[in-house]
Amino acid sequence: MTGETDLSPARLRHARFAIAGVFCAHGAVTGSFATRIPWIQEHAQLSAGTLGLALAFPALGAALTMPLAGRINHRFGARTALRMLLSLWTLALILPSLAPNLWTLCFVLFVYGATAGMSDVAMNALGVETENRLGRSIMSSLHGMWSVGALIGSAAGTVAAHSGADARLHHLIAALALTLAGLIAVRGVLDLRTDTAGEEAPPHFALPPKSALFIGAIGFCAVFAEGASLDWSAVYLRDVLHTDAGLAAASTTAFALTMALARLVGDKVVDRFGAVRTVRVGGALATAGGLLVVTVHQPAAALAGFGLIGLGIAVVVPLAFAAAARSGPAPAQAIAGVATITYTSGLIAPSAIGAVADATSLVVSFGLVTLLSFALIVGATVLRQRPVTAEVPAANRDEPAPIRP
Repeated sequence: MTGETDLSPARLRHARFAIAGVFCAHGAVTGSFATRIPWIQEHAQLSAGTLGLALAFPALGAALTMPLAGRINHRFGARTALRMLLSLWTLALILPSLAPNLWTLCFVLFVYGATAGMSDVAMNALGVETENRLGRSIMSSLHGMWSVGALIGSAAGTVAAHSGADARLHHLIAALALTLAGLIAVRGVLDLRTDTAGEEAPPHFALPPKSALFIGAIGFCAVFAEGASLDWSAVYLRDVLHTDAGLAAASTTAFALTMALARLVGDKVVDRFGAVRTVRVGGALATAGGLLVVTVHQPAAALAGFGLIGLGIAVVVPLAFAAAARSGPAPAQAIAGVATITYTSGLIAPSAIGAVADATSLVVSFGLVTLLSFALIVGATVLRQRPVTAEVPAANRDEPAPIRP
């Protein structure tokens, strides 16, 4: 990668804050959309079953188009590619609320997911490049900023929903505001370009490289636990432990908050203990949380258990992206491979938990989550990748201690 020559500590710190702003804007789109799903369901006159079908299309669109992001990065450079893809994603927020029926909604959600996935790959690739030049971990806090953005978008959407605002107007205003915020943030990111004279362009579409498969499997376990906990924790407390709706909803809040807080402080832990040890300890915490959920049938234990699951898996996906980028010569392609695997996990987790629950019980379903959490302990060694040497003289680096494996 080549590009701008001003890589002083001050410039790198500015680039770090800029890419954090990009992650925040990306998350805010997701939060804005999620709060208006009931309005979209009513507007398109969908049953619960048909809504579930439509909501599979964002993950499908993302999984099928993320491998294209490497080609776009190569063709236009990191900053320009991110500017285009992030703007497409923020503007795609307008589409779902306009859909009048199921099939139109499926199509626009496919487009919505495609723009989400490609911009996700572009921002993670640039986040890793920024991390390399800083010489210390920042990926966990970047994903923490994504969670902060999702919470901001959700809060604004909740206010809009309670005020009875039309989702079409809400999403139009939110999309324009987030597009502007994203464009401002992208101006400060590193302007990195592939040396097109000395490097062959990546294919238009490629399967995940072998180096990404095992790393992606670790991400799969974490995202499966995340999707299961977010979508089913409240149902677990209501149906298995017979709590009221307010306490059941608190389980989702406990999970989301512990994930966000852990990601915001996770970089210091990774720098101190290394990626492998951090994921092992996280896997142990998530496993302990799963055991609390399935063995101690008390609401307080379940709330603590879901909180521990969120705490334990919080930094796994950011570290998987970082490891993928260092696993071969094509960072964007490797990140796209890991992202495809993790998005697939997010697609199948809620339905898999439901299928297992229908065949057995929700307790057994979260037993599966506990097993996948334990797999993080066993498989953490795949995150031990040789760091890429940054193209920056040591004298110009900000805190140049190498990122520990």
